[in-house]
Amino acid sequence: MRDLDLTTLRLFASVCETGSLRMAGERANLVGSAISKRLAQLEDTLRTPLLTRRRHGMAPTPAGQTLLEHARAVIARVEQIERDMASYADGASGHVQVVCTSSVLQSPLAQDVAAFLRTEAHARIQVSMEEQASHGVVQCVHDGQASIGLCWDAVDLRGLQAQPYRQDHLAMVMHASHPLARHAALDFAQTLDCQQVGLPATTALQLLLRRVASEHGKTLVNRVVVANFDAALRVVQADLAISVVPMEVAQLYADAAGLVLVPLRDAWAQRQFVACYRSESALSAASKLLLAHLATADPRAEQRALSGAR
Repeated sequence: MRDLDLTTLRLFASVCETGSLRMAGERANLVGSAISKRLAQLEDTLRTPLLTRRRHGMAPTPAGQTLLEHARAVIARVEQIERDMASYADGASGHVQVVCTSSVLQSPLAQDVAAFLRTEAHARIQVSMEEQASHGVVQCVHDGQASIGLCWDAVDLRGLQAQPYRQDHLAMVMHASHPLARHAALDFAQTLDCQQVGLPATTALQLLLRRVASEHGKTLVNRVVVANFDAALRVVQADLAISVVPMEVAQLYADAAGLVLVPLRDAWAQRQFVACYRSESALSAASKLLLAHLATADPRAEQRALSGAR
């Protein structure tokens, strides 16, 4: 059997999609007789009829339908190869959609992305970022609405690939006059008799805090529920309640507002963030470049690499 050529497969797919040699010819800037000759050679090569003439045009036979599915897959794969190779030849281009949690967005993610875009080789890449709750991040990546998601590794990441990104540390933030403000560190259980500021019930952090409270036989008392950590800090500044916040996010505000940050000693308070994606093969060249950049953005990445080399 002779090798199948890509041009003939493209023409065959075009005839199947349009149902017409004339329309396929207009797409390819070829006369219908030239396409007909190629299709006849294709049928001869495969030793089976691929198209049948009908009253209103041409349609694939059962064998032709099978070939059409394979042809579309081959064409899509070749187009992906062309895009990927063009990114090396001309400098990468494209658009990367990123979804992330509030904690990640308020971490150095913006600086990491800005550093990526400042590189001359990435000048033609665009990166869009959208904030979602943890379950929303995972769902967007699963559904293909985003190429890369960044969230806490405590969420259910089944069906996705993931690589470490950055870490943060959770702390209790409180008014300076609060009785717990004198502690150098706290276990979360020590705060359960206090009124707290909560996040929406479906967020990964809020689900965890409720579970921890239940394990200690307590109910988490949320005096106020807010959408994000910025709002939580304002409530704490008013001395209405205390709140669990990432130290890295809250430090500047706490210093300016005279609030006290007390680190939590619980093991889960040291959070590992991850960059998740469906599969490497599903990533565009631009997405792969951004993912590689994020893998090295964390200062701990170099230390991990050195440890692994020993």
